[in-house]
Amino acid sequence: MYTSDYKIKAVIMDEKSLNRTLSRLAHQIVESNRGVENLAFVGILTRGVQIAERLIEKIEPIEGRRLPLGMLDITFYRDDMLQKLKKPRVQKTDIPFDIESKSVVLVDDVLYTGRTVRAALDALMDFGRPARIQLAVLIDRGHRELPIKADYVGQEIKTTAGEEVRVKLKNVDSEDSVYLVETLNEKKQHEIQVA
Repeated sequence: MYTSDYKIKAVIMDEKSLNRTLSRLAHQIVESNRGVENLAFVGILTRGVQIAERLIEKIEPIEGRRLPLGMLDITFYRDDMLQKLKKPRVQKTDIPFDIESKSVVLVDDVLYTGRTVRAALDALMDFGRPARIQLAVLIDRGHRELPIKADYVGQEIKTTAGEEVRVKLKNVDSEDSVYLVETLNEKKQHEIQVA
């Protein structure tokens, strides 16, 4: 199946499997931390925040309390900002709690080179010194350029250079799914539109 700029090669997760994966991750986080005392979540904008929110919703009935959630924009911390982003889309960082001495679960949708997470760590440290930072990702697609490893991984996927993982979440994209896609160059996009 083709869309305007990519071809779907495989469905990695549908709505049910994505929900099961989030439930498993929530349980792993609670178990690994021996509960939720002093635990807080910070999601990397945009989809990391949505995933963190859903993890919090799954943990709440287990532990009987709502955990704090922060949103982190890493635009100005990226090492490729000047290369890739001609007009950076800056969003609002909002961490409405003191991270000092907290165990923070940093959440993102896809772990790839590790550069986004490195930027997020730099940004987070500007807010204080947490006791511990753990990383939770829905998908780890490999190809690391930095020594970054997630503590909690929904699924590991092996990808090639021309492939991407697209996470779709209801709050943002009106569907819950994860796709392995092949990005299309301009020539291929034109061929599909003409056909």
